Amino acid sequence: MHRTGMTELEVVLAVARRNSFRGAAQELGMSTTAVSSAVAGLEARLKVRLFNRSTRSVALTDAGQRYVERIAPALAEIKSAGEEAGAGPDVPSGTLRINAPQGATSLLLEPLFDQYAQRYPEVCIDIVSESRLIDIVADGFDAGIRLAESVPQDMIAVPLSGDIRMLVVASPGYLERHGTPRHPRDLLKHQSIAMRMAHGGIYHWELEKGGQKLQMELPVRMVLNELPAIKRAVVLGMGLGFISEWFIHEELTSGALIPVLEPWCQPFGGLRLYYSGRRFMPARLRALIDLARELRLAGAPRQGEP
Repeated sequence: MHRTGMTELEVVLAVARRNSFRGAAQELGMSTTAVSSAVAGLEARLKVRLFNRSTRSVALTDAGQRYVERIAPALAEIKSAGEEAGAGPDVPSGTLRINAPQGATSLLLEPLFDQYAQRYPEVCIDIVSESRLIDIVADGFDAGIRLAESVPQDMIAVPLSGDIRMLVVASPGYLERHGTPRHPRDLLKHQSIAMRMAHGGIYHWELEKGGQKLQMELPVRMVLNELPAIKRAVVLGMGLGFISEWFIHEELTSGALIPVLEPWCQPFGGLRLYYSGRRFMPARLRALIDLARELRLAGAPRQGEP
């Protein structure tokens, strides 16, 4: 395919990722007008509308969704083949694109990404944080970061942290006013700060002890979809929270948050760096994988590890 056609495909995928012509333009280093023209030109040749546009939003049409699902893996393979064919000295360079869950990136800045940036100054680290699970290959990412239980089975995973726990926590002031729950059934008498998931539903708290598993639906005081906001609301005493231990390490240490029902909060597999083993691996990704393994072997302290 000629260069113009390749550019149009890259533009369509960028607009689909960002749901924005302006966002795609910033990502690709193009003008918004050029992005709009590229999409319009492709739509004209295909004789189909790929995006619904309004003054406030851009969204894929049904035909556009099907088109993107078909071209994304193919374009990723073409780009990978080009990298493999043009690979020179095994020196990490270019842009390392990582997809990670919200709240995890700040915890991995030190030592993982901090040391990586110092060792490989020719690499630009581009991290996209979002709660929804995506196809990292189709969406053009080198690798992803997720909890062990969420890593796709066809991916290769490298541990980034030890086991972690979701903890039921509250501020000291909240517990003074409302009492401390001693059993999961006591939670039904309390207010919670709930997490809105990417699919739109509310995250149900999952507790386990001695083989007994409970999925709790508490009375909800507030619903939020950002972990920092949830943590802040719990610290302010607005309700109970169910938050990853590694995300509230400082608050637990200082006493700003108090864990309750700890015997019901069982550990599970922590964060994993994962990638596809079916494609060419650029030097920048290999360097990140090697560093992650090096830090694990060296016993570098990580949130959530004893």
